[in-house]
Amino acid sequence: METKKTSLYNLHKANGAKFVQFAGYEMPIQYKGGIITEHNLTRSESGIFDVSHMGQLFIKGDQELANDLEKILPTDLKNIHINQSKYSFLMKDNGGIYDDLIITKIEEGFMIILNAACKDNDLKVLKSVLGDKYILNLREDLSLVAIQGPDSKVILEKLVNDVSSLKFMNGKKFNYKSSNLYITRSGYTGEDGFEISIPNIIVEEFVKKLIEYGSNLIGLGARDTLRLEAGLCLYGHDINEDTSPIEANLKWAISKKRLNSEFSGSNKIKKQIEKGVDKLRVGIKPDNKIIARESTKIFDENNNEIGKITSGTFGPSVKGPIAMGYVNNGNAKSNTKVFLEVRGKKVPANICNLPFYKKNYVKGEVNVWN
Repeated sequence: METKKTSLYNLHKANGAKFVQFAGYEMPIQYKGGIITEHNLTRSESGIFDVSHMGQLFIKGDQELANDLEKILPTDLKNIHINQSKYSFLMKDNGGIYDDLIITKIEEGFMIILNAACKDNDLKVLKSVLGDKYILNLREDLSLVAIQGPDSKVILEKLVNDVSSLKFMNGKKFNYKSSNLYITRSGYTGEDGFEISIPNIIVEEFVKKLIEYGSNLIGLGARDTLRLEAGLCLYGHDINEDTSPIEANLKWAISKKRLNSEFSGSNKIKKQIEKGVDKLRVGIKPDNKIIARESTKIFDENNNEIGKITSGTFGPSVKGPIAMGYVNNGNAKSNTKVFLEVRGKKVPANICNLPFYKKNYVKGEVNVWN
């Protein structure tokens, strides 16, 4: 299969990007400054992320569409406001997760942002649930750009008037040079920021303006360190079809009203809430500077294997190694001493609360991610 390129590929190349193949796309992993520099720029100033490989799915419909989507999403879509966004999941019957996503209520129906590696299967899953009642449009003519960090509001405001008035996890249609944009105040870095759905034909010019006004191109490498510091899951690593939202410590993303109704996997979810789970996603901090990568085995003080790392890296903002993983429920309490098997040696570590880094979202919103 031929590797796809986003509409910003030439701009990435012109700025010295190092590319990797990700979810069938040629994507920038980093630029000349390196991952740590890009990470710190996002935390202290602002960073631009090309996330156009992700799926932008539009479904037209009214209240009946909300009812049908609730068959597979554990979110209260009947009472969501126009232009409001929610973090949610496409659920399996076994309580596992097909994909995690952001769903936004728009005037025409719903817009859903899907993970790049999952979007084609997600479309099949949704069609199997919704049937032929609705038109599902996975837009290929639109790019998706995120600008994140404390300066993002000021920079974006220079191009799009009144964008700073958006509340966190809310969106709105805007106009840029006679083109329609849809912008949400959201992102996946732990910082204040915006995600911009924009036509392919103008995205390069738009991003060049963001750079001109002081922002910085950021690759997937720093995106991963930023999201891990913020305690945010990466699909296919920290969550998948075999883990439930309860095991992943994401119960907050299931609407309380929905716990009294039926959806895919609801019986399993209700049982896990009532009786508890065998494993739980936790934060982990090694005692030394050794980084524990994905699949690293976790042991208790009696040398019993109790879990595995699902994400691990060096956290530039916390100035040390960090990791997430699943451990037996009995070992999931914060400050529990554990050991990580790295290159044949047992490295001491501690279970800790998430996130590792205090998130800087817009004030007034709580419990958005974890």
